[in-house]
Amino acid sequence: MNQFVAFIKDKEFLRKTLAITIPVAIQNLLNTALNMIDTVMISQLGETAIAAVGLANKYFFVFALLMYGICSGSSILAAQYWGKREPINIKKVLYIALIIGVGGAMIFMLAALFAPELVMRIFTPESDTIADGVKYLVVIAFSYPLTAITMIFISILRSMNYVKLPIIITSISIIVNGTLNYGLIFGKLGMPELGITGAALATLIARIVECASLLILVYMHKAGDGALGDFVHSKVEKASVKERFINKGIVYKYATTAAPVMLNEFMWGLGVTMYSLVYGRMGNAAVAAITIESTIEQILTVFFFGVSAAAAVILGNELGSGQLKKAEEYSKKFIMLQLSLTIIAGIIALLVKEPIIAWFGQSEQVSGYVSKILNIFVVLLPVRMVNHILITAVFRSGADTKASLFIDVSGVWFIGIPMAVIGGLVLKKPVYVVFAMVAVEEVYKFILSILRYRQKKWVRNIVAND
Repeated sequence: MNQFVAFIKDKEFLRKTLAITIPVAIQNLLNTALNMIDTVMISQLGETAIAAVGLANKYFFVFALLMYGICSGSSILAAQYWGKREPINIKKVLYIALIIGVGGAMIFMLAALFAPELVMRIFTPESDTIADGVKYLVVIAFSYPLTAITMIFISILRSMNYVKLPIIITSISIIVNGTLNYGLIFGKLGMPELGITGAALATLIARIVECASLLILVYMHKAGDGALGDFVHSKVEKASVKERFINKGIVYKYATTAAPVMLNEFMWGLGVTMYSLVYGRMGNAAVAAITIESTIEQILTVFFFGVSAAAAVILGNELGSGQLKKAEEYSKKFIMLQLSLTIIAGIIALLVKEPIIAWFGQSEQVSGYVSKILNIFVVLLPVRMVNHILITAVFRSGADTKASLFIDVSGVWFIGIPMAVIGGLVLKKPVYVVFAMVAVEEVYKFILSILRYRQKKWVRNIVAND
């Protein structure tokens, strides 16, 4: 209780936290709201359509998690360099991230374009679901490189406490995507009725607009025009290609710091995708229920992901500037804040879940599944969000990335996946029971995360000697 009162009275902490949390939460909420609208629109085409798009997006989910790993790894260095006020080194981190990110995006894109049936068959054996998923996948794949560029730039901007521009970009993207979705899925506003293909085309066009708008607005800033202007126009000492893109010191630090994060996110995402393989073999009703629950879940957690984003930036800035004790105190306040708010959010979620579920207009069976899954999700929400802030923010801010890697990946592969296989394929339990069995991994990760946090190995400045 005393710790709760202490962080409420710490105006500097609250100011810093809200300055990043609110814009990030708004941006995530806008993205999630659009995803929810997409899901509602596509759900009007039937269970097969929503299952197909949901499974096709699992492929994007793996790619997005690889990108999140690149962005998170880059943010660790960028946040500490910003605490040290070295924009030139942040730019070098940006170069490395773009090379890796866009290269990875091209690989995912080519696989989706040349073997879409194979990609879909990984997730489901249903021929009609595969056919619909292919229609979506071969269009949406072209957006992957654009998404990579956008995600990397936004992560670097956040590390520099520059969080307003992403909201502008996201708002533009949402208006474009929402309008085109309505027109191209249902043949409204004078547009052709393309169904699932229309949903993919709308998203692709929105990604093009989003990426172009971001780059234009970023590079419009002039030297001396605040932090962003100084960053954009910072010059490397040597203008050679090698110095710009293959600086040995930065590359080594990036590899040792970011590589475990990238591996963490990719392996975790691959593991979570294995859950989809199980759900995909439990029938379209199970897949539809998981797809709808995931969309609602994203709405419920946007603020908490915003808190984690703020924690990663603020703790990284403090560690980079040498304020180790302050970073440690802030970490305790972030954990308390996350825990308190998740309890409140869980209660609210239970009160409003039924009207939200009804909005999707699904069968009684699917709606019942979603309701039970949400009950389980709410019970474990505090544990899950504390895990998230410890693994993705606290540990990573001090480059304790190997611990994050072990805790996160072992939870999925040693507990979550075996539970999913046993529950869904061996015992053939209902989808909500399988969801509960998989959720045991969060308890495992919570125990290990708390033990690691108390060791304080994350409390360090990794850019002190640069």
